[in-house]
Amino acid sequence: MSALWIAHVTVTDPEAYARYAELAGPAIAKHGGVFIARGGRFVQLEGKERPRNVVARFESVEAAEACYHSPEYQEALSHARGASERELLIVEITE
Repeated sequence: MSALWIAHVTVTDPEAYARYAELAGPAIAKHGGVFIARGGRFVQLEGKERPRNVVARFESVEAAEACYHSPEYQEALSHARGASERELLIVEITE
């Protein structure tokens, strides 16, 4: 079953976070992830508002998790740590 990788982000250091974004996109694509929402308009109905919301679709929870743990994504993530406040989750799509 397909899965969604959902990130809610507040960027605190735009320069460092830009380096993350530059590296994360290719890492996610390498693992079969396809962005279906990147930033864009949103309506916060509950919980903590984060101004940047990103959703990528993967072929499975395992593929998304493998991407997260990959050396390429971990390198990208090293630039996001300290440059953002984030929540990230993977959820299986029940179709």
